[in-house]
Amino acid sequence: MDVLELIRQQVTTHPVVLYMKGSPQFPQCGFSGNAVRILNALGVKDYFSVDVLQNPEIRQNIKDYANWPTIPQLYINGEFVGGSDIMAEMYQSGELQKLLGV
Repeated sequence: MDVLELIRQQVTTHPVVLYMKGSPQFPQCGFSGNAVRILNALGVKDYFSVDVLQNPEIRQNIKDYANWPTIPQLYINGEFVGGSDIMAEMYQSGELQKLLGV
C-alpha cells in the first residue's frame, strides 16, 4: 500500500488521530508530550496514535499529506487540525473541546 494511502486510511477510519514522536505513554519530544497532555486534560482516551519514529516513510509523508512541516499532527474526523501550538491555542479558547465534542 502507498504510504499516502495508508495515512489517508488512518485519518479517515479513526475519529481522532495523533501523529507523534513516541507513544502516548512515552512521548519522545516535548511537543508530542504537550499534545498528549492536552488530549488527556480533555478526557480523550480513545485516539489512534502513530509513532513516526518507528516509520521514517510515515514521518516524511505525513508532512506532505498535511502540507505541515512539524510533528505532532492532530486529525479529527479526517481533517487536519494542527500541531502542538495550535492545539494549545484551541484548547485555551475552547475551540478544541467543541471540535472533539467534550
